[in-house]
Order: sequence, then C-alpha cells, then structure tokens
Amino acid sequence: MVDIVDSATRSRMMSGIRGRNTKPEILIRSLLHRRGYRFRLDVRELPGRPDIVLPRYRAVVLVHGCFWHGHDCRLFKWPQTRPEFWREKIGRNRSNDAKVHQALLDQGWRVAVVWECALRGANRDIEGVLQRLTDWLQDDTPNFEERG
Repeated sequence: MVDIVDSATRSRMMSGIRGRNTKPEILIRSLLHRRGYRFRLDVRELPGRPDIVLPRYRAVVLVHGCFWHGHDCRLFKWPQTRPEFWREKIGRNRSNDAKVHQALLDQGWRVAVVWECALRGANRDIEGVLQRLTDWLQDDTPNFEERG
C-alpha cells in the first residue's frame, strides 16, 4: 500500500515522536508525585534506562506505548506501508523489552509495566490504575502489568 504522504512529510512526522517524556509517562509521574512518591528518571546505570525508578521500593515503572511495543490491544495496528520493516522493528522492540525485564529482575528490581491503553480512551480508570500501581509498590510482588 502506498503512503498517503510524501517521504519528507513522513520523515518530519516520525522525527516528532518522542522516546522520553511522553504524555502517558508524564501522567504517571505526576500522579505518583502527588501521592508522595519520589523517584528518579531514566537511570542510565540500569538495563533499558527505565522510565521511572523508585529506589526506596527497589522498583521500576516502564510506561510502554502500545504501537512501539506491539501491544495486543485496540491501539495497535500493523502498518500497511513497509510491513517487513515494521514487523522486524516491533519484533526487535518486543525482544529487547523481554531482555530488559529479565535483566532488571536478575538485578533484584521489581518491574511494573503500564501500557498506554490503560491511560487512554473513554473507559479509562486512571485513579484505579494509580491505586493498583501504588498497592503493588507497597507489597513485594516482583511483577506488575496494567493493561487497558
């Protein structure tokens, strides 16, 4: 299928997509901060440079965009343009996510994954997401995942 915009426009559009400080990430940080949680951002010493690191709880929060991480939800659709490229790219992202997740667990960190779809849409329950996340921070479960 042919792209609906020319390559220069597509390049400009793609270059505007951020990897850090995305809206879902800022929302989670803001809500955690309001509840009194203090954290560090993008800690380079940890595998994968987690989005939010809570050293006091030995926990990290990864805020994943549904498209870039190939989530099986309503927000993810395989692109029609250059399908081979996107299958390889998103497959590589999924593989890297699994490696980072395991490396963090191996180093003794607890890992939470909050998906973009949990924070978007008409049926979103942001306070519920935050409550489940903070409950997880208070217990000793190694993994947590919030899906939409």
